[in-house]
Amino acid sequence: MTTEFPDIWHLEEHGRLRVGSAGISWKALEGGNNVNVPASEIKWVEWTRVARNYQLKIGLKDTWKRESFENFRREDQDALVPLIRQHFDVNFEAKELSWRGWNWGSTDFQGQDLVFLVNGKPAFDIPLPTVANSNIAGKTEVSLEFIQPDTNAKKTGKNAPDELMELRMYIPGTQQKDEEEDGGPDISAAQLFHDTIKEKADIGQVSGESIVIFHEVLVSTPRGRYDIHMFPNFLRLHGKTYDYKVPYNTISRLFLLPRADEQNISLVVNLDPPIRQGQTRYPFLVLVFSRDEAMTAELNLDEETLSTKYEGKLAKSHDSLAHQVVSNVFRGLIGKNIARPSPNFAARSQDPSHPVKCSMKAIQGELYFLEKSIFFLSKQPYLINYNDIYNIVFTRLGGGMASGKTIDLRIEPKAGSDVTFSSIAKGEKDQIEEFLTSKNIRVKTEAADEAMAVDLGSDDDDEDEDMRSADSEEEKPKVRTGGGDDDEDSSEDEDFQASSSDAGSPTSSSDDDDDSGSAASDSPVKPKKKVKQPSGSPSPVKKKKKTEEGGSKPKPKSKPKVTADKDDSDPEGPAKKKKRLD
Repeated sequence: MTTEFPDIWHLEEHGRLRVGSAGISWKALEGGNNVNVPASEIKWVEWTRVARNYQLKIGLKDTWKRESFENFRREDQDALVPLIRQHFDVNFEAKELSWRGWNWGSTDFQGQDLVFLVNGKPAFDIPLPTVANSNIAGKTEVSLEFIQPDTNAKKTGKNAPDELMELRMYIPGTQQKDEEEDGGPDISAAQLFHDTIKEKADIGQVSGESIVIFHEVLVSTPRGRYDIHMFPNFLRLHGKTYDYKVPYNTISRLFLLPRADEQNISLVVNLDPPIRQGQTRYPFLVLVFSRDEAMTAELNLDEETLSTKYEGKLAKSHDSLAHQVVSNVFRGLIGKNIARPSPNFAARSQDPSHPVKCSMKAIQGELYFLEKSIFFLSKQPYLINYNDIYNIVFTRLGGGMASGKTIDLRIEPKAGSDVTFSSIAKGEKDQIEEFLTSKNIRVKTEAADEAMAVDLGSDDDDEDEDMRSADSEEEKPKVRTGGGDDDEDSSEDEDFQASSSDAGSPTSSSDDDDDSGSAASDSPVKPKKKVKQPSGSPSPVKKKKKTEEGGSKPKPKSKPKVTADKDDSDPEGPAKKKKRLD
């Protein structure tokens, strides 16, 4: 006999729940996945008040997983208690959560759960097996990173539920490492909490059943030296400050790229999704090895496992160059091929493995042309497939002598913003264009005429001088000709210049003080322009017309022009200023 409860939610799906002697089953109303919990796997049952009415949480044996069903009514508790005790012989525990909304409290490790308590009541709990990483961000702050959820085709896009990816806790103070022993060493409470998380969540698993360990490997992104522990399903980077757990199913590509210095070789691991350190994402792991460094590795696997599970792709022991040993182990355990520079591309050095030096914005790096993609190796690596490229344009964005020796390469993708690589040696253009054309990529050269003009060098100076002379000639008639507003603007500029060099220039037309105000204010400016720029005749003619309109004779007008330049210290200047103030 089974009892059915309608209108019950499981995660973000709506359905019906049935409880019987065989177990608990839930079926979605509109397709979806069905959930079946056998009676033999039920370990405990909890009843909790949540946002969506009441929740029934079921813990499973031999695993940390649990199933939660919500939207029960208050009266459903009376029907569920006898059913759970009758069919499954487990206690039905009703838990009261803290609703204060405080963000401070205490933590408690209960089995495989981390419980956050407020006034002794649980506010939330975290299954420790879901913790992927624990880092100390500062002396009093611990950061917990969680495992990326499995992508489900039915729960992508808008229907995908929100997932908690990181949680930070502030833990001040100090505490004894071993509370049972009096007088033990005191360590920070954050460090003790971090060590406990690593122990109980098994994220500090750096020994035991690891297949092989590579010690003190130099990693440029994220920067530091790490011990790389290889496990059957994931690898672990163990550093002095940070630890990273990388499942093999998040590794999409592997690259083995020789560096331009001819001394190092980098093994690049492309991650999707990337690992995180706070707000910083690292979609690439860049491992750096010396070309001449040797390494010996012994795998912790038997011959049967090597032949059956790994199909002979791995050897029991490895003794060769370091980059070859590590790349072979990565390829065998991860099951991904390693991409190398295309042998069909030969840079100016005629070495197919030699990269092209360039810069992306202010970041210097090396550009590699692979068989299916272009890879820019730097502090911030960049990767784009040939299928995603709409167009490639050779151009130059800078000026000066440097632009005559270098070119720029702009990648225009089918989706997203353009990316420009600058400071590429001009001699590399032919090889790059020939290789890209062989990959059926459209290649264009932009502003070829301007590039030839820049290469002439001295012609730039001649053109600049011509432009300066042309600009100066265009500015002169603008000051002399025109009327109304133009004259008023120029008079203000003249007064400003005169005040810094010639204190008596405003009194040059003192004889016209009794004339109209506009004629008197304009007359001292026009002779000033005549002294500074003697070329041209339109200005004196215009001035003569103005003086005739004011009623003064033209002949006496020429005399004050000469005396104005000589009598710079005339008392008429202050007198005129006084008259203006009045």
